[in-house]
Amino acid sequence: MYLVYADEKGNVYDHPGLFAVARNGDILTEILEEELIPLPEGATLVSLPDTVPVGMDPETGEMVKLDGCTSVGALVPQGITRLLLPGYVKSKKDSKLPLFGYTAVVWKDGQFWVAGRASDDIYQWDPLNFPMDELRQRVSKTLELFPENRILQHLSHCALEYECLTASNNFFHRWEGSLPVSYTCNAGCYGCISEQPDDSGFPSPQTRMNFKPTEDELVEVMLHHLQTPQSIISFGQGCEGEPSTMASIIIPAMRRVREQTDKGFININTNAGLTDHIKGIVDAGLDLMRVSIISAIDEHYNAYYRPRHYTLENVARSAEYAASKGVYTSINYLCFPGVFDREEEMEAMIEFIRRTGIKLIQLRNLNIDPESYLSMIPKAQGEIFGMKQAIEIYQQELPDVVIGSFTHVPPEELQRRKKMAQ
Repeated sequence: MYLVYADEKGNVYDHPGLFAVARNGDILTEILEEELIPLPEGATLVSLPDTVPVGMDPETGEMVKLDGCTSVGALVPQGITRLLLPGYVKSKKDSKLPLFGYTAVVWKDGQFWVAGRASDDIYQWDPLNFPMDELRQRVSKTLELFPENRILQHLSHCALEYECLTASNNFFHRWEGSLPVSYTCNAGCYGCISEQPDDSGFPSPQTRMNFKPTEDELVEVMLHHLQTPQSIISFGQGCEGEPSTMASIIIPAMRRVREQTDKGFININTNAGLTDHIKGIVDAGLDLMRVSIISAIDEHYNAYYRPRHYTLENVARSAEYAASKGVYTSINYLCFPGVFDREEEMEAMIEFIRRTGIKLIQLRNLNIDPESYLSMIPKAQGEIFGMKQAIEIYQQELPDVVIGSFTHVPPEELQRRKKMAQ
């Protein structure tokens, strides 16, 4: 397994003599064969600005910096869980990497490999299933049908400019579609992709919606998308704040929709901090809820989410209530090698999942500058197992919980609705 690096022009090379190493958190480590998969289709190799690659001398075992070059990482598709970070050191201490999830990449047996794990079936999230020419035509036709709907106008930008696959589904009329609703948030997430303070040093890769939609606009989008038993419409997108802050329009819109159709599933992606609002949304007919979380330890959770007027306990109570009412609940678990796999993190999260009745763990790679993140959260207290072993421990400790990457629907409920539709 040989080191992969880039020159100052971005040309990528494999080193003829240095073995690749990676990082688990801030620890440089060797890469095991069992942690590698071939570079997935749809992955992108990128150079990491202001970094120096680090390899290992196979004869001495010493770590060697490759000065004058830049480290290379892979941006892997959704559904692939990153197991290790690229092996590098910063050449400029205060430099911050753009908000992406960088994965260790190596050269082996004549091809690129990444330190990753396929955690879910990526078919519905394969960019090849979203041909841009067809998408443009479908966007145009949909906007002709709904010329006054500002949500669909907003989603057309997300689909065509950001190539957001969830937004694109609204126009392909299939699978999980977006329904952004909120321009405000009750958290100040350190790695927020749609809104950053001017002094954060992180440019936001997306633009947050800047208007309050009407109840009628919500109903229009929902009815347009929920036309098959397996369709999902989802509040809580990367281009918005916290959707439950708009419970006052979500609740009546959901009730109106459910008076007209029982097709498909209504989902909310939420931080679940506003427990009373979540309860109202659940009672209005919510089917699925995905709770965004990075840790079940208060100090770690608070450092990243910077919650405003809510606590991790509110999150747990919201999830408990939803599960008690028959909502299929999952967590959107933001994963970072060297943190996700800490002993104390795993113990706390397993307890959280058992308490709240979570049915599905969606593993998602945390897009953030590693040094910034590691400097703001508590230091490791116990053993660090490695991502692969940590996931195996979750599987052993929570045998009835599904581990994947995407929103799933309960198979038995989907079958029931399909029979009703026949």
